[in-house]
Amino acid sequence: MQEMNKGVGIIGIGSYAPEKIVTNKDLEKIVETSDEWIFSRTGIKQRHIVEPGVATSSLAAEAAERALLDAGVTADEIDLIIVATATPDMLFPSTACLVQDKIKANKAAAFDLSAGCSGFAYSLVTGSQFIKSGLYKKILVIGAETLSTILDWNDRNTCVLFGDGAGAVVLGEVPAGYGILGVELGADGSGGDLLKMPAGGSRIPATNESIGQRLHYLQMSGNDVFKFAVKVMGEAAVKALENSGLSHTDVDCLIPHQANIRIIQSAAKRLKLPMEKVVINVDNYGNTSAASIPLAMDEAMKNGRLKNDDIVVLVGFGAGLTWASCVIKWYKEDKAVEK
Repeated sequence: MQEMNKGVGIIGIGSYAPEKIVTNKDLEKIVETSDEWIFSRTGIKQRHIVEPGVATSSLAAEAAERALLDAGVTADEIDLIIVATATPDMLFPSTACLVQDKIKANKAAAFDLSAGCSGFAYSLVTGSQFIKSGLYKKILVIGAETLSTILDWNDRNTCVLFGDGAGAVVLGEVPAGYGILGVELGADGSGGDLLKMPAGGSRIPATNESIGQRLHYLQMSGNDVFKFAVKVMGEAAVKALENSGLSHTDVDCLIPHQANIRIIQSAAKRLKLPMEKVVINVDNYGNTSAASIPLAMDEAMKNGRLKNDDIVVLVGFGAGLTWASCVIKWYKEDKAVEK
């Protein structure tokens, strides 16, 4: 069993994005839009897109391998794999099971978690509980998406927003007082219709009619989701801090879901944080849903922005509607293994 004075934190991190890049200028050739329109409203300049035939599990496995190397942990040491995704390879088996096989983590249990763009934070909290209980010692938490595969490339309101990618962390024991200090999870199912892919499940199985009506693509009520996000992002972060016994004055780094620069700015304002303390990479990746927070976290780590003893806040919102925030007191030893 785990010693009660141990914390649970991130001991390894890795990310991966497809090589193919689609810029706003590229999108001008596909739909009626412009680079200026996209960037001024979203902060997005480009996004990474998978090649045909590449599935979410491939991106997830690559990010997982990098996280394992960073943690100095082998695949057979992993007890559980959780994949947060809205774009699984298929309805079943789970993408986590496919990743387990790809990375040869043969001793690990595996399941997917669906909470939209909040999925990574939801999964981080879920995984931490298995370690706190003493059931498991090391857990892979992965956020991975291939959103380009469910976008309607004729819909200029959605196709310009999203990209593909994956980020992964290894959760494990850290010294007392470090790791995850407090969380806030929430949902409002009455807003489920605001962000969805209508067909492909039991409600609307695949038929010629559903395909003809373009129901197998992502649909979003942009203005309503924007209003929800502006309200809930800041609130969720504040509540997670309160649950940790901390306030905005303690925050060293905010890593928000990378959906829209204006939403990110709103969250920073609610927390009374200067933008210098906010990690932003939406310009290079677009909205990668469950992958966005771990992608941004990995970049922040590589750029030296995350240091031991820093108070780091993760916060996101997504389909459901859902929201999630985690407060972490950063502690990470350098155990990286050369590939």
